[in-house]
Amino acid sequence: MRLAAGLFSLVLICAPLGSAEEWGRFRGPNGQGISTATGFPVEFGREKNLLWRTPLRPGKSSPVLTARHVFLTGFQNETLYTQCFDRRTGKLLWEQAEPRRSKAGVNGLNHPAAITPVTDGDNVYVFFPDAGLLSYSGAGKLRWRVPLGPFANAQGMGAAPILAGNRVILQTDQMDGSSISAYATSNGELRWKVAREESESWGTPILYDRPGSGTEILTVGANHLGGHRVADGRRTFTTDASPSMVAGPVLDGSTLYAFGYGFQTSQPFARILERSDKNKDGVISPDEYGGVNVLRAVGQYIGNRDGVVTEEKWRLWNAHVHGPTGLVAVEIAAGTAPRLLWRYDKGFESVIPSPLVYEGVLYSVKNGGILTAFDTKTGEVLKTGRIPGALGGYSASPVLAEGRLYFATEEGKVAVVRPGREWELLQLNDLGEEMFATPALSEGRIFIRTGAALYCFGRGER
Repeated sequence: MRLAAGLFSLVLICAPLGSAEEWGRFRGPNGQGISTATGFPVEFGREKNLLWRTPLRPGKSSPVLTARHVFLTGFQNETLYTQCFDRRTGKLLWEQAEPRRSKAGVNGLNHPAAITPVTDGDNVYVFFPDAGLLSYSGAGKLRWRVPLGPFANAQGMGAAPILAGNRVILQTDQMDGSSISAYATSNGELRWKVAREESESWGTPILYDRPGSGTEILTVGANHLGGHRVADGRRTFTTDASPSMVAGPVLDGSTLYAFGYGFQTSQPFARILERSDKNKDGVISPDEYGGVNVLRAVGQYIGNRDGVVTEEKWRLWNAHVHGPTGLVAVEIAAGTAPRLLWRYDKGFESVIPSPLVYEGVLYSVKNGGILTAFDTKTGEVLKTGRIPGALGGYSASPVLAEGRLYFATEEGKVAVVRPGREWELLQLNDLGEEMFATPALSEGRIFIRTGAALYCFGRGER
């Protein structure tokens, strides 16, 4: 399973998130991945509908937008960068550097600049797991800094910060000491911090206006889906789900959708010793990992974290990851306890992207370009098939505008798909550069980050 040895990564509400077309957070308005604007191109590339292209520092965070700016993060020469570009021309307006204060081991698909920032339409709020939470003005002035970390997440952190009114919400699930916190947007002051039972998870939270209860923060985490009050962080509900929730949840009315991974069985420790214990001392030391990521995770993040894998640590690790794998639909209507509507537990072993819900159909894509459409009411599979020509790996989450789905592969191909119970490919665009970030959609423009550059595509002249 690619994610077992790789990354366990990686709804339209709330005026506080800014106008819908500013696309101010990961996956746009409340993480739904849907733009309400029109005029987006179907065909685009270096020679077609390109408005501008700007070289970038390395990074995997997704672009977020204001009316005038595009914000991104990068990492180069052990330095973390926040960058601001002119939305109309792509010109780099400013960048600010932050030293890397810690260095946690992460999976190769993760990155020190993988977490998407959030903006209120002027200021930007950036979370670097190796430095902390920072805010810059639209002009590039440091407004405040909150040092955070180091964090103990075997695959690296993944949840992006979001805004809820005048607060920055940060979910930091890890092997030990998980929490969710709220910081004042004005000065970074901690408003509240609540411990969470969940261990590692990577999905970015969303907001939900529960009738009679105010705004809640909906989270996904190991073993649970849950809600927290924006006002004080108090837990409002918990419901069991798959052990390791890897993607951000989506919401359709009062139904929450999310998926995660678990293992039903694992190898006994005696077999692990037989394969890796070179000096036959009954434990596995760091020099005996042999490139096996799970051994590194157990040694570094379980128990005393001394790097040595013992039988007890192996048992604790397997208790952590044990459980079902699947996509779940949970009803969270006001006045009732959370209720599981359906679960689909086949074929999710290589899914990183968040799902997308549109007109009664949920779409989920996984490595190999396998796209599945589900009936949101019943969980019935409506259609499963490969997206022609887009058969690579998938890290970017799907987005939608004008009744068209956009899927980006890690190899740099962007498939434009007509949604529906019988979805079909409309156009395949190839940028020829690796792509891990989720595209941003706004006012007929498509903003795409590749491994080399930031692109803006749109109909019309350069």
